[in-house]
Amino acid sequence: MYFSFCSTSSELSYPSENVLRFSFARRLFSPKWKKGFISLPHRGTRKVLAASRFVPGKLEDSSVVKKSLPIREPVERIGVVRTLLIDNYDSYTFNIYQALSTINGVPPVVIRNDEWTWEEAYHYLYEDVAFDNIVISPGPGSPMCPADIGICLRLLLECRDIPILGVCLGHQALGYVHGAHVVHAPEPVHGRLSGIEHDGNILFSDIPSGRNSDFKVVRYHSLIIDKESLPKELVPIAWTIYDDTGSFSEKKLCVPVKNTGSPLNGSVIPVSEKLENGSHWPSSHVDGKQDRHILMGIMHSSFPHYGLQFHPESIATTYGSQLFKNFKDITVDYWSRCKSTSLRRRNINDTANMQVPGATQLLKELSRTRFTGNGSSYYGNTKKSLFAAKTNGVDVFDLADLSYPKPHAKLLRLKWKKHERLAHKVGGAKNVFMEIFGKNKGNDTFWLDTSSTDKARGRFSFMGGKGGSLWKQLTFSFSDQSEGISKHAGHLLIEDSQSSTEKGFLEEGFLDFLRKELSSISYDEKDFAGLPFDFCGGYVGCIGYDIKVECGMPINRHKSNAPDACFFFADNVVAIDHQLDDVYVLSLYEEGTAETSFLNDTEEKLISLMGSSTRKFEDQTLPVIDSSQCKTSFVPDKSREQYINDVQSCMKYIKDGESYELCLTTQNRRKIGNADPLGLYLHLRERNPAPYAAFLNFSNANLSLCSSSPERFLKLDRNGMLEAKPIKGTIARGSTPEEDELLKLQLKLSEKNQAENLMIVDLLRNDLGRVCEPGSVHVPNLMDVESYTTVHTMVSTIRGLKKPDISPVECVRAAFPGGSMTGAPKLRSVEILDSLENCSRGLYSGSIGYFSYNGTFDLNIVIRTVVIHEDEASIGAGGAIVALSNPEDEFEEMILKTKAPANAVIEFCSDQRRQ
Repeated sequence: MYFSFCSTSSELSYPSENVLRFSFARRLFSPKWKKGFISLPHRGTRKVLAASRFVPGKLEDSSVVKKSLPIREPVERIGVVRTLLIDNYDSYTFNIYQALSTINGVPPVVIRNDEWTWEEAYHYLYEDVAFDNIVISPGPGSPMCPADIGICLRLLLECRDIPILGVCLGHQALGYVHGAHVVHAPEPVHGRLSGIEHDGNILFSDIPSGRNSDFKVVRYHSLIIDKESLPKELVPIAWTIYDDTGSFSEKKLCVPVKNTGSPLNGSVIPVSEKLENGSHWPSSHVDGKQDRHILMGIMHSSFPHYGLQFHPESIATTYGSQLFKNFKDITVDYWSRCKSTSLRRRNINDTANMQVPGATQLLKELSRTRFTGNGSSYYGNTKKSLFAAKTNGVDVFDLADLSYPKPHAKLLRLKWKKHERLAHKVGGAKNVFMEIFGKNKGNDTFWLDTSSTDKARGRFSFMGGKGGSLWKQLTFSFSDQSEGISKHAGHLLIEDSQSSTEKGFLEEGFLDFLRKELSSISYDEKDFAGLPFDFCGGYVGCIGYDIKVECGMPINRHKSNAPDACFFFADNVVAIDHQLDDVYVLSLYEEGTAETSFLNDTEEKLISLMGSSTRKFEDQTLPVIDSSQCKTSFVPDKSREQYINDVQSCMKYIKDGESYELCLTTQNRRKIGNADPLGLYLHLRERNPAPYAAFLNFSNANLSLCSSSPERFLKLDRNGMLEAKPIKGTIARGSTPEEDELLKLQLKLSEKNQAENLMIVDLLRNDLGRVCEPGSVHVPNLMDVESYTTVHTMVSTIRGLKKPDISPVECVRAAFPGGSMTGAPKLRSVEILDSLENCSRGLYSGSIGYFSYNGTFDLNIVIRTVVIHEDEASIGAGGAIVALSNPEDEFEEMILKTKAPANAVIEFCSDQRRQ
């Protein structure tokens, strides 16, 4: 879906009322229903017809043929509630999906708001009786824009006899479709919390009320329903005070150690205390004539339709599960009270399980049989999917790996040897790398380098280079879109260990190719059972930001000069256990072929290194650097004024409801000439060690990456556990211990930074929720502050158990690009950012890491990284723009994030000049 923004400034701003208008000629609803049809206003030329007269379970519509409707079996007899979840292209929809899966007893069926015609929706809802209720998700934009709201208005008008719950945008749509005005809120509120008062409606059963209660909710919205315009058909059931907002820490919340739908479930741990003793909530009095109450919940007086302006699915909303459970109870009670035989339901196995494309995959797990023989394949046999892949983006249904093991799948065997307590004896990881792989300036090598001095943040480092018989290099670049081909298509260059090259064209893109490559490999689990780490050889490299087009994102507006993906297949690997000081040497070979001598050769080198562990490899003769290059600092692509203007544009989009958070970036560049990339990386890792640091050199692409990234994008271990560790919130270190602690506390208690972090945590929960078992996504660490050489950062951890029918590459596809580099909702935010940024991000904002041949992976986020392509060094940097942002501060934060890698480059070039 390619968006046209309906909510432009001219449409949103009204000097008198600040009302978002799409005026009705008359009320759509009145106390007495009149026969015939009412034309629902629509911005296009086509009109949407809304039936104005119903009988229960049956619609009058000229486009729908009346049929004898099936007998419904009482929903309480079925034992589950079947939900149709409408996704308004939001990045929190699958948090709702996860919650409903556990509460309803069966996962909902998710469709996007433009995926079904009304005729199709009518068929599944009324003819096949496939669903018991409907939930309309949050989303960007406004209910007045057809592209933003899709079929949702029609459902709210037509389905008067089906329980519906609208969340955020869905709530606004419920108000708008019945004639209420949708207006700008007094201020945009994103990732911040409020207390809620309610009237005791059944939707709020067993939930306390009042600003001083522990019922606190997360809000992500810029627009609200104007309570003064509320028609009599709609009843207010919940509200808050407009300035009753605060940060996560101010609301003294708890979060789950193991989440099963909301912070209420599982054991809880305290996160932080209030900033002050006593209540933070302001007075609820009415100031003069101004009523400061803001609608947070409504219901229809006659239909079983409800709306919530806040987000019950957020990790920081209390009683979120209870709200969804109450809606389930409302649904069960509603259908149990329906006496008409035409409203009784058929058995679930004859409805959603069979009639709705893709529902079989959601309502019943695909059985999987692991490919056996001499070994096992991660990608075992699966049944054919009943769901045809969509063309409007990646969906949860599309992610099941439907590839069959090929009869000629190659079985790889692994040999390895452990050298106990050796690392310190040979001088550490740097000496090992330089001795074994660094002789030729590190050409065609990789080093996934846990260089952080804090061993708790990273235990293992992996390194390797060209040499084994299975080694190869993949270099992928997207085609120019002017060629008129698929946005996924691109050119692939493959080089083998003998330096022979092969060119190819990938119509379906790089990730699809990588998935097929991995699916062609089988293995014996016994080979690596004794290893304490997951990477045992496989693909190591980098994915550029523009690979997003293979992950359901919009077309790339800019083309990268550097390759979009580069990987080695590494068959020879050295691993270092920094915690136990052990060194492992590993070698992969194909069954039936001769084993390599890598284990023995490497052991000899390590033994020889023990006698000279103090050798200083950095003293090698390095090329002389042009003195004019040494004096040059990095130059940002955008001036301070341009960047600040872009921040202000982002804030305007946020105010108009197009996004909750936008991660704006820019590039900083300088010529580097013939400087040695490996030498530069050695300098960088000393100045700015990081847990997800890396060095990559692809000589045939004239490309090197020197990364000091502190952020993990996504990891999958051999137990099927996925983990993301997004960073949002950064502040410089202090010059004294006292100042440093104050700055650390300032970051921890910053309302803006907490809002940024919370939004991305909920986004990552959504991304993992698409591919993880229902109820398994949880947040063991929320808003921890970690300290590095130059900055403090706010970090959270999200985990979930991967579904068995989802491949590793599809897990990445579901979450890429990392939410900390896009904002939320991701799809709309990415399109906005593409329109503001004047060049491709290239490899910045992408990922570096590995896809092991045994089905595991670990990838970082490419930040704090020097990308050297040809004779230019570039450093990408930026920050999350939210409603609370200060444009000048955002520019300074962007500059701060370039400081460590930029200084390392300048210092290194100066040192080489002196040599």
